[in-house]
Amino acid sequence: MSSAAEQKAVAEEGVRPAAVVDGAPRRVPGVPVRPGAPTPLGARFRTGPDGVAGTNFALWAGGAEAVELCLFDERGKETRVRLTELTHEIWHGFVPGVVPGQRYGYRVHGRWDPWTGGRWNPAKLLLDPYARAVDGDFGLPPEVYGHVRDWPQQHVADTVRDERDSAPYVPKGVVVHDDDDWSDDRRPKTPWADSVIYELHVRGFTKLHPGIPEELRGTYAGLAHPAAIEHLVKLGVTAVELLPVHQFAHEDHLLRRGLKNYWGYNSIGYFAPHAGYAASGTTGQQVGEFKRMVRALHAAGIEVILDVVYNHTAEAGELGPTLSLKGIDNRGYYRLQSDARRYADYTGCGNTLHVVQPHVLRLITDSLRYWVTEMGVDGFRFDLAAALARSMHDVDMLSPFLAVIAQDPVLRRVKLIAEPWDVGSGGYQVGAFPPLWTEWNDRYRNAVRDFWRGALPDVRDLGYRLSGSSDLYAWGGRRPYASVNFITAHDGFTLRDLVSYERKHNEANGEGNRDGTDDNRSWNCGAEGETDDERVRALRRRQLRNLLTTLLLSTGVPMLVAGDELGRTQRGNNNAYCQDNEIGWLDWGLLAEPGWKALFDLTSRLIALRHRHPVLRRRAFFSGRAHSADGLRDLAWFTSRGAEMTERDWYAPAGTLGMYLSGRDIPGRDERGEAILDDSFLAVLHAGDRPSDFVLPGPPWAERYEVVVDTSREAQSEEPGVTHRAGAAITVPARSVLLLRVAG
Repeated sequence: MSSAAEQKAVAEEGVRPAAVVDGAPRRVPGVPVRPGAPTPLGARFRTGPDGVAGTNFALWAGGAEAVELCLFDERGKETRVRLTELTHEIWHGFVPGVVPGQRYGYRVHGRWDPWTGGRWNPAKLLLDPYARAVDGDFGLPPEVYGHVRDWPQQHVADTVRDERDSAPYVPKGVVVHDDDDWSDDRRPKTPWADSVIYELHVRGFTKLHPGIPEELRGTYAGLAHPAAIEHLVKLGVTAVELLPVHQFAHEDHLLRRGLKNYWGYNSIGYFAPHAGYAASGTTGQQVGEFKRMVRALHAAGIEVILDVVYNHTAEAGELGPTLSLKGIDNRGYYRLQSDARRYADYTGCGNTLHVVQPHVLRLITDSLRYWVTEMGVDGFRFDLAAALARSMHDVDMLSPFLAVIAQDPVLRRVKLIAEPWDVGSGGYQVGAFPPLWTEWNDRYRNAVRDFWRGALPDVRDLGYRLSGSSDLYAWGGRRPYASVNFITAHDGFTLRDLVSYERKHNEANGEGNRDGTDDNRSWNCGAEGETDDERVRALRRRQLRNLLTTLLLSTGVPMLVAGDELGRTQRGNNNAYCQDNEIGWLDWGLLAEPGWKALFDLTSRLIALRHRHPVLRRRAFFSGRAHSADGLRDLAWFTSRGAEMTERDWYAPAGTLGMYLSGRDIPGRDERGEAILDDSFLAVLHAGDRPSDFVLPGPPWAERYEVVVDTSREAQSEEPGVTHRAGAAITVPARSVLLLRVAG
């Protein structure tokens, strides 16, 4: 095929079904459909005007010519009901007798014209974008593609319409109850400055936990179990950040290799809890199970933050499947190129939602409000948030998405975290998001990793990162907690692997070890991977203590990754997105090993220290200026000689840095309106491979210092630490952190 006319001829011919099977769906004229209402969108069970219970269905499909509601009984038999009411591009109708538990989908009619972006195909059953529960699994046989997936000439395959019925092969939406007002729930409402975030995977965190009943492992109910919550409470975290729990699908290339999308960054249902994580059932029960999980976490004082993927969907590009939005109104939902057959891809996943469109923006904000008001969550981390902030092409901090969030009375009050980049031009936006937003700070990650592996040319960048990244966030009224500090995240090495591998080992992913970043900034401490050399093993554990201590003493909001506190390994895999197995799951047996139990104890102790001392969780940036006649400043930096750092010192190569935090000059007042006073601390970070002398600063900084944490020690004493007089030269062990409290 060489010409557009020839391609259109092929498209119009399409692929016809070979035969009509028994039980083929029919339109049933006896099913009553009343006009219903265009709002709210989705399927809402209610009582009709004549007192008869039923469900109102409403679907935005702007360019469609007709919409059929498809109802499925327990045996999978389909009944089609045409929606004839159209209000402001929303097709709607009220169907009496349709009750919670009913499975349904849509078929949307329109012109098949990929050259202008039209990909309507009524042979494909489509998931309601507003479905609040989904029943069934997403496989990807050829029938679920709107085009002929296996057309011999792949360069035109997306133009050839496939007319085989997809209904037997795709999940269905489920009508659910609206019967929960959350009157018995008590949200923790933890202030940002007091927050400690714990990123976890619902399935991976619970799958091997010996204290959780086997039938609950890997589920929302498992995370709500007292054994799971006990670990979180002992650790001291204030919020869990759940990897995606929106209904998601698996990519074709993974299914062909016998793998699945484990992380879930491939959403297809923005209102539905992922059914695969439900222990109680998938015909609406998953909704109640999720709510009970949130309540249990709230009762323990733990907030729930969702990692959400509104930048793209599981339908991929022009060669991807037709599961929902692509078949409802492709050009209305997705950003297309000037050649409308192709998708604008700012995500690296094949498509990008067109957030500038009002109905797309409505879909996202309706979803966000739903999870807050009806599912009880406390905040969101937005995957590739820069893609959402794009106007027509460029990232725009005055974009409709950010403007709507800023004025929304529900959303502006919850925790909002941006992953401040995407893969498009100009997509790196760290430090650029407006007030209300916090950001994942990868510059913190890079600086801390480089310092502890001896790769920083000087300590200028480290000083900024330890003290709240004022160079990035001290503008527009933003606060230090705008920086979410992290050293590891789900994407990349675990903390243990960061000190055990210098190269990624992603062979299990089946992509020839080409996937995953090569910029790991890691150091294996002298041996690649696991080793029996006890000296290397001891050094690695020390480096883990250094990294965790640095993170939890830094100004900003610390984020831990589940399992880092107990030495979890992914065996060098830095992109375990498809490893739904022991590589991706937490090994709870590590807590029985003394070395890893000591790491957990140190992490818990550091978090408790942070909670006790407001000087470690400041609500305003340091000024670095003296606020009293004795010259004591709220923040000061020292060289190993005990002298304050000069401009020249910041530029000189250095492996040792002293950071003094004054508890006497904390801005703000407590709830009673009184000044906030705290202990003062001196943190000494020494990345050198040999012990080093450090002179403790004298007056006005201190008269004496008491050792609180010494990361050169495997286990930390609960007794008061050694006390040193000011002006003394103490020996800082190689590769260690000393935290000293100003005594007296």
